[in-house]
Amino acid sequence: MVFSSMLFLWIFLPAVLILYWLFGNRFQNRVGNGILLVASLFFYAWGEPVYIFLLLFSVVLNYVFALLIAKSHPKFFLFLDIVANLLLIGYFKYYAFFATYLNKLLPGDPIPMREIGLPLGISFYTFQAMSYVIDVYRKEVEPQKNFGKVLLYISLFPQLIAGPIVRYKDIAKQIDSRESTWEKRSYGIRRFLYGLAKKVLFANFFAYYADRIFTLDLLQVGCSLEWLKMLFYTLQIYYDFSGYSDMAIGLGSMFGFDLKENFNYPYISKSAREFWRRWHISLSTWFKEYVYIPLGGSRKGAARTYMNLLIVFFLTGLWHGASMHFVVWGLFYGVLLVMERLFLGKLLDALPKHHLGFIGLIYCWLVTMVGWTFFREESIHDALYTIRTMFSFKESGITAAQCLTPAIVVMLIIGILLSGFLQAAFPRFKAFLYSKETPKVWEIVLLFGLLFLCMMRLVSDSYNAFIYFRF
Repeated sequence: MVFSSMLFLWIFLPAVLILYWLFGNRFQNRVGNGILLVASLFFYAWGEPVYIFLLLFSVVLNYVFALLIAKSHPKFFLFLDIVANLLLIGYFKYYAFFATYLNKLLPGDPIPMREIGLPLGISFYTFQAMSYVIDVYRKEVEPQKNFGKVLLYISLFPQLIAGPIVRYKDIAKQIDSRESTWEKRSYGIRRFLYGLAKKVLFANFFAYYADRIFTLDLLQVGCSLEWLKMLFYTLQIYYDFSGYSDMAIGLGSMFGFDLKENFNYPYISKSAREFWRRWHISLSTWFKEYVYIPLGGSRKGAARTYMNLLIVFFLTGLWHGASMHFVVWGLFYGVLLVMERLFLGKLLDALPKHHLGFIGLIYCWLVTMVGWTFFREESIHDALYTIRTMFSFKESGITAAQCLTPAIVVMLIIGILLSGFLQAAFPRFKAFLYSKETPKVWEIVLLFGLLFLCMMRLVSDSYNAFIYFRF
């Protein structure tokens, strides 16, 4: 079930909200937690009826290991828990990937190939469950003895499928005690609708044109059209994923939860390092807390720091998909961050301050678009061909001018400006977007207008999938 589907918007969400707002704050949230738990399991089972048992198994696994770690032999049980989780995600997500490459190395193709469906959201809920167990091991949280609360934490439908990845210590008190106030509800509704508009009005628009160009033979696409293609995709993936995160945060607020931000306008960054502090913040934080720092972080010399960065971004790429082009995308950023630590960051810092912002922005947009090429193309060969065409500056096929219309140009300009530039230039506008004050009459009219436009687009548009549902 997709947040931007008619089924979710007009049946599932209203039904859950009515039940929750009528009964949810009773008996220290026990009733509310029960309503949300049933709704979350139904939400997941609607799209993945078989894999609901895998989700339940994952929760039981981590629930039991957290209790065992608190009793005795914490290192041993932590090791078993991590291995079990990695085997679980490894089988369902990476079996074919590793089998293919191992069969190339070993004689006789000893590993049988299998068609294994990818369970929805397995990367997100596995990482979330692992963070809970690791935090119990670190004594940052007490193990939760109530299985229902652990199940709710991992399966909570606003963030179950595509994040943000929530740490148990950030939400434990809210599960036990929270209040769905009118202020939280109104903030949640407006944040959800702004996210819905991002997805339906912007992401789906850019996706339509990006996909049309991606379906063309690479030999047909000229230099300018390759740049336009990647610009479409650059805007699509931002509005798609940040829109989903806005909707997740808004939904959480409707039920009294305060979920942390997952995006902070990454396209106004001036370096790759800054980009990753602003993009998919919950995933970056997860890898920092549970991989980078345990490996030694930057505490064991420059060479070890660079190696740790490469390992983290190799795993970041692999987390996104069982394909070599995702691994190359991750390593691309790992190498960039190493280069910025070695010399590139110093060069940018040495520029005159009035030039740094502009040059840094151009640099970041260029490397981001090149990075998304590895991410989006189906193979490394296609990605390299696309990049070569982009930087050839020669038109040998269909050009961007043949595809652009005034409406597309206007949408591109608005999309770029609203990706963070207007918010940075006008702080009051940014503060308005995140304001938790009760909306005024004119904003209510605006929100109804956005909802109406979204409904019109959803009725007429067949494309409505979220990119990060694949991961």
